[in-house]
Amino acid sequence: MLDDRAKLLLKALVERYIADGQPVGSRTLSKASGLDLSPATIRNVMSDLEELGLIASPHTSAGRIPTSRGYRLFVDTMLTVQRDGLETPALIPDQPQKVIASAANLLSSLSHFVGVVMTPRRPSVFRHIEFLRLSERRLLVIIVSPEGDVQNRILFTETDYSQSQLIETSNFLNSHYAGMAIEQVRSRVQQELVSLQSEIATLMQAAVQVSTEALAEDQNEVVIAGERNLLSVSDFSSDMGHLRRAFDLFEQKTQLMRLLDVSSQAEGVRIYIGGESQIVPMQELSVVSSPYEVDGQIVGTLGVIGPTRMPYDRMIQIVNITSRLVSNALSQSK
Repeated sequence: MLDDRAKLLLKALVERYIADGQPVGSRTLSKASGLDLSPATIRNVMSDLEELGLIASPHTSAGRIPTSRGYRLFVDTMLTVQRDGLETPALIPDQPQKVIASAANLLSSLSHFVGVVMTPRRPSVFRHIEFLRLSERRLLVIIVSPEGDVQNRILFTETDYSQSQLIETSNFLNSHYAGMAIEQVRSRVQQELVSLQSEIATLMQAAVQVSTEALAEDQNEVVIAGERNLLSVSDFSSDMGHLRRAFDLFEQKTQLMRLLDVSSQAEGVRIYIGGESQIVPMQELSVVSSPYEVDGQIVGTLGVIGPTRMPYDRMIQIVNITSRLVSNALSQSK
């Protein structure tokens, strides 16, 4: 446990480093903390903080900088977030895609970093399903969503179904389950297995599984804005390797989807510092995220991605307010 003096010095060091981007020396820290301590005393406390892994000493400087662990302690125990004073334009209720794009741009412009928004999850529902026999034990599954989007999937089966069996199965699924959420369909199929022909039942189970994957995949999108902002962040512009890894992450999007999906399972703002999420394994990046709602139901997540040396209090404000704006705009535009 840190005593009050060590906490004050760590807080002052983190705040000074976030503001200036330069390693913090004993003399600067003495002024920033407001404590009447000798340089020797401050150096001793900084040595203790370094042993605890909360700060580090770059080779090129006598000053210290926070580590990811130091940032984490700062964010968890020392951060004070203002509840007002941030001016934000309203998000106009519109089509969900436009609201999401506007939110990503808003996050980016307010933070001067990267804004990310996961598109709203919708219940996985199909309007129509059809099977086409391609060859022995190889089928094409055609799934049409209520919005008219078409997904095609190849399905390999253990049994070689005739085209008449495929028509029978698609007719049964369309007449009994069209318009229902896939999870409901899965449950009903399980219950009705006994009364269905075993061969058809097996095909229906496979069809439900492939439909779940296809419809979920169709929804999994992340809208990203402001990647170029990282070019002006000294932490990245001085190291092309860091910048390249960050841009690779934005291009792939898969890891971001997983991170935002995890974040949507928690209430309020979540902060991941320096790769501690394991999903965005970059020591140079931090993520501040929050879920958003439609009519009281969490349907997605949004956030800001930037360097670990970010003003966390302001980022929390930005993400929190944008989350509320998106929730209101999407609820009104229904």
